[in-house]
Amino acid sequence: MTLPELFVERMRRELGEAEAERLCSALSLEPSTSVRLNPRKPTNRVWNGESLAWNGNGRRLNERPSFTMDPHFHAGAYYVQEASSQFTGYIIEQVMGGGEECRGLRLLDMCAAPGGKSTHYAALVGAEGLVVANEINRSRAAVLADNVRKWGTANMVVSCNDSSRAVQLEEWFDVVAVDAPCSGEGMFRKSDEAGEQWSEGNVAMCAERQWEIVQNAFRALRPGGVLLYSTCTFNRSEDEDVVARLMEAYGEELCEAEAVATDESWGVVVGREGVFQTFRFFPHRVPGEGMFMAVARKAGESRSRRKIKSRSKTVVRVDKRTSEELGRWIVTPEEYSFFQAGEMLYGCRKSHFEDIEMLSGVMSVIYSGVAMGQIFKGKLKPDAALALCADVNRKATECREVDLTTALQFLGKQDLGAEVFAEGVNMVIYEGLPLGFVKRVGARVNNMYPNSLRILKQINEI
Repeated sequence: MTLPELFVERMRRELGEAEAERLCSALSLEPSTSVRLNPRKPTNRVWNGESLAWNGNGRRLNERPSFTMDPHFHAGAYYVQEASSQFTGYIIEQVMGGGEECRGLRLLDMCAAPGGKSTHYAALVGAEGLVVANEINRSRAAVLADNVRKWGTANMVVSCNDSSRAVQLEEWFDVVAVDAPCSGEGMFRKSDEAGEQWSEGNVAMCAERQWEIVQNAFRALRPGGVLLYSTCTFNRSEDEDVVARLMEAYGEELCEAEAVATDESWGVVVGREGVFQTFRFFPHRVPGEGMFMAVARKAGESRSRRKIKSRSKTVVRVDKRTSEELGRWIVTPEEYSFFQAGEMLYGCRKSHFEDIEMLSGVMSVIYSGVAMGQIFKGKLKPDAALALCADVNRKATECREVDLTTALQFLGKQDLGAEVFAEGVNMVIYEGLPLGFVKRVGARVNNMYPNSLRILKQINEI
């Protein structure tokens, strides 16, 4: 790909001739490929790559496999997430004082689609914590919700709102992460479209939009909470200048966060912009893509979470009989509350119900907890998301382990042979990982995998 001339000139001004030359050369190379493993869905998979220095669950791969044709991918055993991007989780761990200190946090991911960072945060905050993953674009929010279902930790809320709605959640979150929409310079070698759409005007427009988003996000952060700002771009206008603008506007409301330890061998360029510690990822220094990150704290003493009044009630607890039927599908039903939103029944940890109830009355929530399904004649017709939940009880229905060909046929929503399955609802398992449900009625098998998620590639194309 030919890089935009004005971009090259800007990099020469901001980085110097030699550094800009190295960066532009690296942008002509093939992008790297990394994944992040789901600790709630362990497998015996051996990866052809090395662990990431800043994330024990991250793997940088030697070559890019066909993720589309891998049932482990569809089961949510891992997420394809760029190596540099996984550093945001490391920052939060470091600032909060370690993995255990992250447990139970309430975290807002303001620009969350497609869900790489959001699902990473969900793993960090643990079952007790809650991640609100917001995305303004409805089609992108739908993709985000699909990835949340696949991840299966049941400690996430997906919403579709303008950033201004976050103001109504004033001082409610322990951590606010803004992975701001940007000009995408860090994606140049992954997307020709990113280079074709780049312009100085777009850089300026992105910087203004980022400023609006981060101001609204800051309102939602409690005193003593952590603000994490990131982009996948290189220029100062969208990076350090936005951070400097924050300091100018909020002054004494910001203070330094705890130092984030790094090793020189990682290649991360660590800097300081006022109270913000900054991190730059250049593909000629780090075997990953381009990113910028900055972290600071909101000044003030930590106190009890502010009570937010809901404008409306859109979720309702289910009755005792329904709760008992839903509870048998969860391995720890005593830890769950069950509720209805629209026509769908959901489950969540008891400690999350009041939060989800409030959030559903303040924001446009499109998914929360785990979708359980619908009740017919007193029995649950399970939703596909329930099979992907890490807390699903496999004793609730028949389970059938299938081979690779059958797994791919299932994921392609193709016709399946009846001989593999028992009469009634079956959970389809591949190498120990649930993929979804089928229902056998005599010689016929109803494939219950969602149309929207089916593999379109034919099995014989492998």
